[in-house]
Amino acid sequence: MTTLALSVRRTAFRPVLPVLLAATGVLYLWGLGASGWANAYYSAAAQAGATSWQALLFGATDAAGGITVDKTPASVWVMGLSARIFGVHAWSILVPQALMGVATVWLLYAAVKRVAGEAAALLAGIVLALTPVAVLIFRFNNPDALLVLLLTAGAYATVRAIDDGRVRWLALAGACVGFGFLTKMLQAFLVLPAFGLAWVVGARRNRLLGLAVAVGALVVSAGWWVLLVTLWPAADRPYIGGSQHNSVLELTFGYNGFGRLTGDEVGSVGGGGSGGGWGRLFGAEMAGGIAWLLPAAVVLLAGGLLATWRRGPMWTSLLLWGGWLVVTAVVFSLMDGIIHAYYPVALAPALAGVIGIGAVALWRTGSTGAAVLSGAVALTALETYLLLDSLVLLVLGLAVAALLLLVEQHPAVAVLAAVVALAGPAAYSSQTAAATHSGALPAAGPAAGTTNLGGGMGGLLDAPTPGADLVALLRESDRTWAAATVGSNNAAGYQLASGRPVLAVGGFNGTDPAPTPAQFQEYVHNGQVRYFIGDGGMSGTATGGSDAGARIAEWVAENYEAQQVSGATVYDLS
Repeated sequence: MTTLALSVRRTAFRPVLPVLLAATGVLYLWGLGASGWANAYYSAAAQAGATSWQALLFGATDAAGGITVDKTPASVWVMGLSARIFGVHAWSILVPQALMGVATVWLLYAAVKRVAGEAAALLAGIVLALTPVAVLIFRFNNPDALLVLLLTAGAYATVRAIDDGRVRWLALAGACVGFGFLTKMLQAFLVLPAFGLAWVVGARRNRLLGLAVAVGALVVSAGWWVLLVTLWPAADRPYIGGSQHNSVLELTFGYNGFGRLTGDEVGSVGGGGSGGGWGRLFGAEMAGGIAWLLPAAVVLLAGGLLATWRRGPMWTSLLLWGGWLVVTAVVFSLMDGIIHAYYPVALAPALAGVIGIGAVALWRTGSTGAAVLSGAVALTALETYLLLDSLVLLVLGLAVAALLLLVEQHPAVAVLAAVVALAGPAAYSSQTAAATHSGALPAAGPAAGTTNLGGGMGGLLDAPTPGADLVALLRESDRTWAAATVGSNNAAGYQLASGRPVLAVGGFNGTDPAPTPAQFQEYVHNGQVRYFIGDGGMSGTATGGSDAGARIAEWVAENYEAQQVSGATVYDLS
């Protein structure tokens, strides 16, 4: 009878995975096209990549290859290839992000199930799918969607390696992190301490060999593109956006590297992140995206490690997911450089893995575990109240927390606890999915993004939507670049609307020395640029960046006559 009961119980869970993945797909895909180009900066790079293989390889923001995005280009490769196959439109760019989200939930489910069973895997998958910042990013086209998928794949491969001892799984884990570097540079490496610790503690053999293989795979998968860019003649490739010396190594270790930790980011116009400190993840900017279950995760991580102390794969996996969660949370909390509200999506798989494994591990320990679970549910109810101001969910959460103490290990109470704990993030996630999000700084929640009409300073972070007359003017140009303007988001708006390459003077912030004034004047002399669109955005040197963009704009204004087209200031350089 016991064997039959266990068999029935396992069978009952099996249909749940397809339902989980289908529901996740609906949440991430429904109404996806409403956000339009979403982050036009990356959409323009995908458009360029759909036209030019060289632009795709380097991640250039225009098909003529003027300058690259200020990240390594793996996410652009995915979007660019999709746009080549299905055409350049919002769905071809955004659907891959949603599918990455479904795949991430699947990989997390598989990794957790392998060590803690189907109930833990299901709980982890639901938590990840309903984390508001995950809903935001898997419906958006920032590089973070691919980064999270690759890191979760790396975690799954590490779990498999620990389970069967085969170092080929460690090679796959290293390759996943390496391609994570090609997606968002050094941020991908924040998981390495957790992966390494889990392997060293959990492996039964080949510890040093496994580490060596993983490091080798990481170096090869991350380094080939860096070596390619370094060896490629600078005159024959796009300028490396985000750097001051056309160097991918400078971009790696400076603007997108240690500068993010110290705040010393040459070329930035925004300074350091605001509200740094241990409470940053619970502050107004980030809490709605990630904070709902963070207190519970801390409790379940500590309780789960004690409950499984040095016993088998559950303990090792808690080290993996918990190490990922702790290291990344500490870095995000204390870094002094630029940080945005969507960054904590990198915490979501680790948070979900800790909750799934920790909850099941504690449930199996009886009354002691029930007390810890009760505390986790009570903390979640309090956090939900602080975020949603819902007295009903607070009372329900505290009541369920009490039931966990009074009713020993009843499955219905466990299900009720999960439902009440997830009610808050589920509500916020539904609002996130229903809202439209655009621009460079999306945030979870109901607020819709804004669109910058015409041009103006807002174009630093939001792409303009040009009027019909300006679009027609740009489409008539057969030059290398139909136009040039300061700032990549401005250029993206004009390029996406017209389908013609637009040169982003100064890159994302307008502070890269590309092109130099002399180079730009040569472009004009050679007839490579037809129009210059003014009022384009910021181009300052407050953080040591170049003022080339400002000087180019001044030169154009001094030497060419301005005209107003669809509300934008346009100079005919012919």
